Amino acid sequence: MADNKTLKVRQTGSPIRRPQDQRATLVGLGLNKIGRERVLEDTPAVRGMIRKVSHMVEIIEE
Repeated sequence: MADNKTLKVRQTGSPIRRPQDQRATLVGLGLNKIGRERVLEDTPAVRGMIRKVSHMVEIIEE
């Protein structure tokens, strides 16, 4: 596990009045309520998902 890079992501915005694909992206990241945090692998797919909902999440530095 030492070789795997991880990102800690926190949801900061509400998915209310957002497109369905952005809501689905939050669920795919394991987030669906404000304040939830997840530790995710640092892969191009996860980076793309974070970029898609960047206005509703923040990356927490560890």
